[in-house]
Amino acid sequence: MFEKIYTDKAPNAIGPYSQAVKAGDFLYVSGQIGLNPETDEKAEGIEAQTKQVLDNLQAILNEAGADFSQVVKTTIYLHDMANFASVNEIYGTYFKEPYPARACIEAGRLPRDVYVEMDVVAYLK
Repeated sequence: MFEKIYTDKAPNAIGPYSQAVKAGDFLYVSGQIGLNPETDEKAEGIEAQTKQVLDNLQAILNEAGADFSQVVKTTIYLHDMANFASVNEIYGTYFKEPYPARACIEAGRLPRDVYVEMDVVAYLK
């Protein structure tokens, strides 16, 4: 059994998926991109998009009663690995030790032609 998590403080799903799903003690948050949930417009530039992605993830985590301290796994998708350092610096301001496990890959193209997408898994206990 699982529960759909939704907040209007993050962008609506742009396909047939949920913003997040709570399954037992885990929360699986779908990939978030740098869309402003109020305007549905993408943020300009890698730094602004990264901050918006993390703010969107935070809104969904908060809706489920969680925060970044409960995230155990993240995946970062970058349009260009040359942006790794910028993304990593901003990412580090949202997460504290012990840091979650993480993968970061370069993707040929991301939804809405954004520069960065991230998904997370959180442990809710």
